[in-house]
Amino acid sequence: MTTIQQSGSTRSLSDIPQTMKAALMTEPHHISIVELPVPTIKPDEVLVKVMAVGICGSDLHYYEHGRIGTYVVEKPIILGHECAGIVAACGENVTRFNPGDRVAIEPGITCGRCDACKSGRYNLCPDVQFLATPPVDGAFCQYIAHREDFLFPIPDSLTFEEAAMNEPFSVGIHALNRAGFKPGWDVAIIGMGPVGLTAVAAAKAFGANRIFVSDLEINRLEAARKLGATDLIYPDVADAAAEIKRLTGGGVHLAIETAGHPRALKTAMHSIRRGGKLSIVGLPPVDEVGVNVPFICDNEIDIYGIFRYVNTYPQGITFLSSGNTEMMSLITDRYPLEQTHEAMERARTNKAGSLKVMVYPNSLT
Repeated sequence: MTTIQQSGSTRSLSDIPQTMKAALMTEPHHISIVELPVPTIKPDEVLVKVMAVGICGSDLHYYEHGRIGTYVVEKPIILGHECAGIVAACGENVTRFNPGDRVAIEPGITCGRCDACKSGRYNLCPDVQFLATPPVDGAFCQYIAHREDFLFPIPDSLTFEEAAMNEPFSVGIHALNRAGFKPGWDVAIIGMGPVGLTAVAAAKAFGANRIFVSDLEINRLEAARKLGATDLIYPDVADAAAEIKRLTGGGVHLAIETAGHPRALKTAMHSIRRGGKLSIVGLPPVDEVGVNVPFICDNEIDIYGIFRYVNTYPQGITFLSSGNTEMMSLITDRYPLEQTHEAMERARTNKAGSLKVMVYPNSLT
């Protein structure tokens, strides 16, 4: 049985090793399993034994291209930021956790001092240290050190996989919050990747009336149905926006674009009713795309840019713990840490079949 020990003012489990395994990306398309020292923790930090990590689209982008915009991988890096685990040790100033606690990990550590942080929009902090965003290492490893205020307790009823998926789930929650979503609204979500799918679950949890979803892959549309989508727009529909407007008698109150494609953005924009709202989550492959400015002005469309999330983790955990979401249905592939390369290849090459690929740095048994 694992016991808790006290060392000075640090509380820890008794079975923490000195070294750990980590999946290190040394160059695009190449990941090696290496042995590294277990991180030491600062007084306000917690050492977390990582139990589950989901592969995100940004992980794949770094894996394939070595960069996302201005963020460039210039040295070997550990990827992975959708994660959850068990508290293994607590720094001397930590008051909210004890060894053995189960936690969801919010991956961005912010400064807490800048105007963005002080105004409650800490997701815009210019000094954020975000897991798996160069040069910060991520969670494809057995242990990480993380500041206490970005950890959140999870109940025993919530799996580590569900807690890890609170990260993409939070993006959907933030997209709804930014737009001032109200229960009873109709919502269209364009793009059923993992973020789009979890946005469906968020819209259901928020009390949406009808949830329209559109994607080119039928299996993703069917997955959306399990999460709460009420109307599926299949790829054989010539004009998805026109179909949504026909079915609603004028358009949805809110559209959320998650595909990151100019065509998807156009579909989202034109599915909105007059006076409606648009939350843009997906990032297109080019910096600038054309938009119909007269349409935006004539219909008074409110447009919201969505960057990660802010103050969403407790709300997400509450929703996920309610038992009303089918988040586990998204997990299609599972790999141990030693097969992280295979997991990344699976996610990269099987986009039609794989929804969420999960990596397990430590055994769940």
